[in-house]
Amino acid sequence: MLPDKDIMKYLIIPRLTPYFLSKPVLWFRENRPQLKNLAKKPWAKNQVLILDQNQIINPLNLLRQLAELGYQKTQRTAAPGQFSHRGSVIDIFALGHNHPWRLDFIGNCLEQIITLSVKENSPDDWTALINRRVNKRKTPIENTVKHGDYLVHLDHGIGRFIGFKNEPTRNSQPATHDSQLAPLKKTLLTGRTTRYFVIEYAQKDKLFVPVELSDKLNLYFGFNRPTVHRLGGTLWSKIKKRVSQDTINLAKELLKIYAERETSPGFVYESDNAQSQELADDFPYQETADQKQTLTEIIMDMESPYKMDRLVCGDVGFGKTEIALRAVFKAVMSSKQVAILAPTTILANQHYHNFKKRLGRFAINVAMFSRLQNKHTQKNIINQIGQGQTDIIIGTHRLLSKDIQFKNIGLVIIDEEQRFGVRQKEKFKKTRANIDVLSLSATPIPRTLYLSLSNLREVSLIQTPPPGRLPIKTFIQKYDCQTIKKAILQEFDRGGQVYFLHNRVQTIDLVRQKLSAILGHQAKIGIIHGRLPENELINTMNKFRNREINLLLATTIIENGLDLPNANTLIVEDATRLGLSQAYQIRGRIGRSTTQAYAYFLYRPKNLTNIAQRRLKALQEAETLGSGYEIAKRDLEIRGAGNILGREQAGHINAVGLNLYCQMINEAVRQLKNQS
Repeated sequence: MLPDKDIMKYLIIPRLTPYFLSKPVLWFRENRPQLKNLAKKPWAKNQVLILDQNQIINPLNLLRQLAELGYQKTQRTAAPGQFSHRGSVIDIFALGHNHPWRLDFIGNCLEQIITLSVKENSPDDWTALINRRVNKRKTPIENTVKHGDYLVHLDHGIGRFIGFKNEPTRNSQPATHDSQLAPLKKTLLTGRTTRYFVIEYAQKDKLFVPVELSDKLNLYFGFNRPTVHRLGGTLWSKIKKRVSQDTINLAKELLKIYAERETSPGFVYESDNAQSQELADDFPYQETADQKQTLTEIIMDMESPYKMDRLVCGDVGFGKTEIALRAVFKAVMSSKQVAILAPTTILANQHYHNFKKRLGRFAINVAMFSRLQNKHTQKNIINQIGQGQTDIIIGTHRLLSKDIQFKNIGLVIIDEEQRFGVRQKEKFKKTRANIDVLSLSATPIPRTLYLSLSNLREVSLIQTPPPGRLPIKTFIQKYDCQTIKKAILQEFDRGGQVYFLHNRVQTIDLVRQKLSAILGHQAKIGIIHGRLPENELINTMNKFRNREINLLLATTIIENGLDLPNANTLIVEDATRLGLSQAYQIRGRIGRSTTQAYAYFLYRPKNLTNIAQRRLKALQEAETLGSGYEIAKRDLEIRGAGNILGREQAGHINAVGLNLYCQMINEAVRQLKNQS
């Protein structure tokens, strides 16, 4: 038996799986040599991680590996299955130990592995704690897969899911020539559940996958319907080999882009103080668990010596702006300037008023920069930014202009980042190598999704709806004037307001006349679209916000970020013209309070193509709050066009599916980093 020591030469970190969770601490101590040998086997590389004293490893890569092993990132490591990160130190409470360990780094060198003294948990206590974490973090594929969906099995390729089987078929054990490890290997790979995924391949071949081995499965997302081959043979291996070479080439390009940000030091922001707590207390709502976790992750990013490049993906109305505001405040309290990029002047104006209201008591200088201002005002603002007199500047892509020079910028917030081009988003990063970037999105574009999944960015998910929030009741119906009239008057009768979307500027005035005729004197209609002068847009939106207007007739200009809790009915005149993510975003303009909201997506039968029908069906299926992240994936599948990384990659993505393709890029990135 090997007792725990104050300093460990190597640390074993097992994956949080039911098998390892069932073992006591003594078992891990007795099997340390076998586990270390096990970690060297290719088939077990995702089961056990070994860390050696003086090992060279990028701490950021290690943090990602710990998360992939099922461990939860927290602010303080106090319970099994947790890890935390501050500066050059990572604390980890691994399976097989009664206490956490501290990993002390000097650069990329793991200098020491030191024990931490905490109140020890009994075996029953820590097994129960980790079991709860594993259940919470378990892959959602079992709950999301539907009959007929295509699944990608890592070893066997693409097949069609046809249901579950609750009776075991046979145990599986790969061939092994290592007699010493054979019993352990057999136990690891033996199914411990009687519930199986049933996947059908060509010629009615069937594969049975135990639910507890669902890590091997991914939902297939691609540009076209995939090719399904027979089980067995070498075809799938050849496909993966071909795609693997492509991902290696692509990984080299990506590493070249991100190498500078990964290697150059970042700014370490000051710890939160009493003023930070005062700002938090001023938030009129109760933070959700996901918001708290995301805030913790951002704080850890900003207080570490590494640059932040994090995507916060949260459904519409789930509190992303409050997350951004807290990060902005932290930066300003550390004497850094902040730039906030918004895709439209309307959204930038909304942020300006919200930030001014929340931060007014702290003597923080918040400014807005837009084309609405005359040249003299713009010049003054530019001078104030250059002299460091402006703490927070909010605007559209105009902030990327060459004439704007910051004195001490530390943080950039990119709101609705899918609306900005790749080159626009990379401009700040190239200009200032040590800048921190926080991006916000409800439906990340495929490229963003890819970057998040491939571990070239950090991603935080806010999937918990605020307390009291209700799902939006969604109706997919034929266009009908009586339906429109009834829906609008019903909203007016309860004192609410309506969005009416007509996405043709040329005929929008005719629609206004038609609505006035249908609704009579009860309707106070305002119009906004992208061709109006910006001051007229802002004026109309302010009237709608102040309830001087009760029906806003608009194009898709309302798609992003508007937060008006009294508007709770949406009517889309011709929903067949909208993409899935776009329709989802627009629906998110309503239902931002505890009032039941209603969305009507109308169509004319002649415009209802097969693709449009699938989009609308997916939209209705995604009625549940918090579906934004998943709907971005569905949009990729349904659009059948577009591009993730370049047209040359489309064929490779189709061959193995987006999820596996991302994993392969991730693996290629790791291999290249280890070689460097």
